[in-house]
Amino acid sequence: MTNTMSLVDKYIMPFANKLGNNRHLLAIRDALVGMIAITMIGSLSVLFTNLGQVPGIGKYYQNLMVSLFGEKWNTLGSDIWWGTLAFMTIFAVFGIAHKLAKSYGDDGFEAMLVAAASFFVLIPQVANVSITPEGGVAVSGGVWGVISWNYFNATALFTGIIVAIVATEIFVRLAKVKYLVIKLPEGVPPAVSRSFAKLVPGMTTIFVIGLVGLILRKFISDGAYLNDWINKVLVTPLTGAVDTMPFAILVVLLVHGFWILGLHGPNILGGITTPLMTKLGQENVNMYAQGVKDLGEYHILAGSFLDAFVYLGGSGATLGLLIAMIIAGRKRNKQIIALGSPPGIFQINEPVLFGLPIVLNPIWFFPFILGPIIMTIVAYLSISLGLVHPIVADIPWVTPAIVGGLLATGGHISGAVLAAVNLLISVLIYLPFVIAVGRIEARKAMEKSSTEPTV
Repeated sequence: MTNTMSLVDKYIMPFANKLGNNRHLLAIRDALVGMIAITMIGSLSVLFTNLGQVPGIGKYYQNLMVSLFGEKWNTLGSDIWWGTLAFMTIFAVFGIAHKLAKSYGDDGFEAMLVAAASFFVLIPQVANVSITPEGGVAVSGGVWGVISWNYFNATALFTGIIVAIVATEIFVRLAKVKYLVIKLPEGVPPAVSRSFAKLVPGMTTIFVIGLVGLILRKFISDGAYLNDWINKVLVTPLTGAVDTMPFAILVVLLVHGFWILGLHGPNILGGITTPLMTKLGQENVNMYAQGVKDLGEYHILAGSFLDAFVYLGGSGATLGLLIAMIIAGRKRNKQIIALGSPPGIFQINEPVLFGLPIVLNPIWFFPFILGPIIMTIVAYLSISLGLVHPIVADIPWVTPAIVGGLLATGGHISGAVLAAVNLLISVLIYLPFVIAVGRIEARKAMEKSSTEPTV
């Protein structure tokens, strides 16, 4: 532990602190932290809506909710999710632009409006829709004014961050060019005067962003809009992968690397990983139903492998981080522990990802990515060596850690033991960083108190 702490203090923390003082990262982090109420209520609504899927208690929970609130008891949770997490990127664009502009001395109001407009400029105006009239034939085609919610939720968060930063940088710099500032007579109300002063910079910024988007579609992305092109570029390297340890490590690495950048890794990679793992998982289920005893016949990276053994508490195995904070006695993180633990037990970790935050926070880059990779290797080797029974059942992603390992392996205790071992591994990996962060904060507090004048 001492050697690990020395390594973290000497090499990792200086680099992380340098990145952490970057104004763009600070703007992103401050905006995401400011969204904690939105992400928290959205996560809790997902939790309460999906508890009915958990094996064992799910049926009783479902019956209880129906008896208390009727057949449509989950409507409220769905409405809250739709108004919060489904529009996360929009909130982020407003917040990041506002915080970044204020770091340059601007009031930030016009900047966040211009950034939001720039983001909307880059969204498709036409969506392919298929409609089947009652008693008629299905009709499909492009419909103007219909926008997929995937352009607003966490799937588009990385795109939103890029647009917010670029648009704000252009706007703030143009607003400082005196030849572009429109000055009105002194008798004009200050609010009106400020708006006209930034009229040309705002219009120019939106025009430039729109022009760049048009050039991208025309000459680079083969007609795809910015968010679709980014998703395509990131997903393409994963094609053609099979049930191997390198592929498992690659998937986990990319999922968590994307999360660190603010991109929803599981959603982005789901188009490839979900069909692959579902197919392999179904083959395992069929073999298990047929009574196949040779464990070597079963697939390893199949079905709920990641949910049962790697995503313990959600992406990054953040349940281990919460436990590490409790062990370290971090009083400063009491609120994160209190808010993140209940949903974290059910594999929902947005409060931790955006509340700590982990997204775009260089301090947590290494354990957030390293932990799941090690856990993936341990789980893959354990099953391939016959120490743990393969995945033979599909479990909901909200199934609690350890319980998920037990159920996914068909009730074999080896699955629960593997999940427990991996959870311990995540705690041990996070713990040095939790302690190191505590020391840094204590050091800063001491330096601040020593520089304050005495009365």
